[in-house]
Amino acid sequence: MFVVHEDDFSYRFGDSGPKYLMKGPRMNFALVQFQPGQDFPAHYHNIMEENFYILSGEIDIYVDGKVNHLKEGQMIHIEPGEVHYCVNNSDRPIKMVSTLAPYQESDKVEVPNP
Repeated sequence: MFVVHEDDFSYRFGDSGPKYLMKGPRMNFALVQFQPGQDFPAHYHNIMEENFYILSGEIDIYVDGKVNHLKEGQMIHIEPGEVHYCVNNSDRPIKMVSTLAPYQESDKVEVPNP
């Protein structure tokens, strides 16, 4: 058992990207934030499934080329092998939870953005 606070961690790109509150041993748990116009490279996972739960704002998440416009309170589940790309096309920041399981130290394959 452990307890953490999000203020003890940093977003990967300063004001955006993932902020991992837990990496392994069985799953990853992260907060993800994007400012208006920011995105995250398209990629897929061979083994891990990923979930995004929208805490605030709106985001477009492309899965295998199909755009899913998600708003606060919605969740999307992405299976292994499904290419996904996140972009904040709104005029407000987006904040969401990301979970990845089962834990793999390295399981991201980047592909060209749609």
